[in-house]
Amino acid sequence: MLIVEKRMIAVLACIVVCAAIIGAAAGIYSASSPSAMPVIVIDAGHGGIDAGVYGVNTGVKESDINLAVARELKGCFADAGFECVMTRTTQAGLYGNTSKGFKMRDMQKRRQIIEDSGADMVISIHQNTCPLPSRRGSHVFYDEASGEGRELALSIQSRLNGLWNTGENSALAGDYYMLKCTSAPSVIVECGFLSNAEDEENLNDPDFRRRLAKAIFMGAITYLS
Repeated sequence: MLIVEKRMIAVLACIVVCAAIIGAAAGIYSASSPSAMPVIVIDAGHGGIDAGVYGVNTGVKESDINLAVARELKGCFADAGFECVMTRTTQAGLYGNTSKGFKMRDMQKRRQIIEDSGADMVISIHQNTCPLPSRRGSHVFYDEASGEGRELALSIQSRLNGLWNTGENSALAGDYYMLKCTSAPSVIVECGFLSNAEDEENLNDPDFRRRLAKAIFMGAITYLS
């Protein structure tokens, strides 16, 4: 099964390489990458004093789970030959200092990184919470004004639905800052609910996080190909 999966990734990556070369010539992809491969920005949400939400049993911080998944996801793209940029590479936030307005400074720094990278795709990693502890699984958000963002979200959502044994969750439109940082297709992946004990246990498992990152990656590759 692993050999078949690796062959599938290799085939899809070859398709993307060919499409990227043609797209670069046509001006579809940015010229920031010498290899003409699309530039993928992976955004690990929160960080520093902004922990996000917490696990219902272990108290694990969303920001730490986000970073762990983002690192795995970067590895998936890098292994396939893509140029990857991470907005946050450590547990620290991007706000500089903790004075008033730190949250907006953090968001603006992420936007600057996205703009400077010449991003062709942005994937922002987050974890969810809900007053109803029964809520489970992943939801992918997109800017309703972006048709390409919606297609990317639907592709990733389909892969994530196959990972979780939770039925069919839907990709959803959302009015979020990170979805409007670039004209490139952008999504926010709410990987799971830390308010749900089973989701929290899965998200604390490194092996599950690797499979989660692979599902997100395969959804993005399917969209690109």
